[in-house]
Amino acid sequence: MTYEDFAWIAERGLNAVRIPVGHWIFGPDYPYHPGYGENRHPFVTGGIDVLDRAMDWAQKLGLRVMLDLHAAPGCQNGFDNGGIMGVVEWHTKPEYLEHSLLVLERLAERYRAHPALHAIEVLNEPRWDVPTEYLKAYYLAAYDRIRKHCPAERVAVVFHDGFRSYREFLGFMQAPQWQNVIFDYHRYQCFDRRDIDTDIYGHMTKAAIEWRDEADSINAAMGLPAVCGEWSLGLDLQVVSLWAEGPYNHALEHMDAFQQDVASRGYAAAQLLAFEKLFGWFFWSYKTETTPAWCLRESVERGWLPSSFR
Repeated sequence: MTYEDFAWIAERGLNAVRIPVGHWIFGPDYPYHPGYGENRHPFVTGGIDVLDRAMDWAQKLGLRVMLDLHAAPGCQNGFDNGGIMGVVEWHTKPEYLEHSLLVLERLAERYRAHPALHAIEVLNEPRWDVPTEYLKAYYLAAYDRIRKHCPAERVAVVFHDGFRSYREFLGFMQAPQWQNVIFDYHRYQCFDRRDIDTDIYGHMTKAAIEWRDEADSINAAMGLPAVCGEWSLGLDLQVVSLWAEGPYNHALEHMDAFQQDVASRGYAAAQLLAFEKLFGWFFWSYKTETTPAWCLRESVERGWLPSSFR
């Protein structure tokens, strides 16, 4: 990722980037997990310097930044993106929770006056079996830590649905006690077996109708602005989840190249129509090495997504 990448994003009329960070962003001061073995601090260092540069690039180009605590100590979801594959222990030890809060507070303090900082997401995708009340208590504590440094008029606090119905958060973190809070949920159609077995018309219908209606319901009931913090054009499970069990059928597998392009454009348009109803959305992700359907830049260059978002 370079300055040119940020410039490309801004030139397309997009106005924000969501930047995921691990709990090790400030270096080797994080709690030990037995999965680390003899290497007490296995994660790569130097991330905070990279983030400093990214924040400055965003400022220069007029882009807003949502910082996202994407991996928490002990792992909050068991996914590879949570830091430790197959482990869901973030909610089992107070030191894991406290370190998460400390990282959020340090981020808030470091960038409190940075013009690019628009929001801080307090935890990405905590799994469905993390108790809801534990999760809510963490969200409230995270809000307080961030607000020690970042006033509501400048920086939003974002929380994820934790793969449960938005109805479990009705009445949660409402004004006037809590200000500038955003609700985040993520939508994909390549992980559930029912989705995998659906043809392209079913995928587009789900996006254009079910997800549209869901956005309307969330907007009407939540009392908070909502964003779809992750979505993609990915329909092929094998290319993104190398650990997942097959079969790896998908809606585009028997189409020729032209048909695949048409299907990808239709699926993209259906999702955009739904998510444009929200306060905002973020495509996951901007750039990949080998998976075009998960790459915003290549999806634009292939004509699947619009060339301009103005």
